[in-house]
Amino acid sequence: MKILLVQTSFLGDTILSTPVIKGLHTLYPDARIWMMTTPLSSSLVKRDPILSGVISYDKRGKESGVSGLIRMSRRIKKMRFDKVYSLHRSFRTSFLVWLTGIPERTGCDDAGLSFVYNTRTKRDFSTHDVIRNLSILSKEAKLETFDSDMRLFAPPRDEISRRLVGRLPEKGTYAVLVPGSVWKTKMWKWQGFRSVAEFLLSKDIPVVLLGASSDKRVCSSVSKGLPIADVSGETTISEAMYIMKHAKLSVCNDSMSLHMSSAFKIPTVAVFCATSPEFGYGPWKNNSVVVEKTGLHCKPCRPHGSNTCPTGTEACMNDLSPDNVINAVTSIVEL
Repeated sequence: MKILLVQTSFLGDTILSTPVIKGLHTLYPDARIWMMTTPLSSSLVKRDPILSGVISYDKRGKESGVSGLIRMSRRIKKMRFDKVYSLHRSFRTSFLVWLTGIPERTGCDDAGLSFVYNTRTKRDFSTHDVIRNLSILSKEAKLETFDSDMRLFAPPRDEISRRLVGRLPEKGTYAVLVPGSVWKTKMWKWQGFRSVAEFLLSKDIPVVLLGASSDKRVCSSVSKGLPIADVSGETTISEAMYIMKHAKLSVCNDSMSLHMSSAFKIPTVAVFCATSPEFGYGPWKNNSVVVEKTGLHCKPCRPHGSNTCPTGTEACMNDLSPDNVINAVTSIVEL
């Protein structure tokens, strides 16, 4: 049997979906399991020993539009899958799944064009997103059957660039700070991250700053004049995984780095600004503390954040004391 798992959403969503890989293997131990993701997300799952392969779907690039969708559907059709499970709920993904002609199609009942699926499963929005993803298998076995640990496999040291390795502190000794986010309203003030960095340095804990190229400016503000290894914008996804896996501590916003920390069981302080862990995207099965500004009538404003504060106050981002985050740090790691 040949099975395709589809998740073409954001990086963090891909990490939250990885327990489904093991779940499919539990149900079909002899099946060849493939996963379709975005080009960036493929780096997150390509080392999973359960997967027979990863299909990269560049839906916003060379395979965008109707013509790209049709080309991808033909490619998948030639691979002759027996089953497909789609965690992505967009109209485009459902249409693509239908075009592939895969005989057995399982999707979410709230997906666009959900009628294309032979089997539709319901998600419980009161649970963590890991459980919501695993529920796609709920008509085949009870959820308790499945291992709900997230799965990430970092590359070995010899696959990391020498330039980068030479800048990293010793494994297990350093804290990773990730002050950026795709969404502005998810970003705690950079001065807060700088205060946390100064505290950690005072305790002889080396600090590494991670982030995308778009986070370079905020990371520069955090690190200016401090003995910090700022590698923001300089790492691949695989290299970021390597750095996070060998950290002593992670301090981050509600972002992909939070889920990466959970997957590697790294002690984590997660700062939630405009969003809330109540939406199901909080830490998962690792030693962690969530810090957020309470008592705000406008929080949470949106499940995924936005680029502007609806009230114009940015209170959830700016009014949270660094002392709260530092106290959380000292509660989960010995300094």
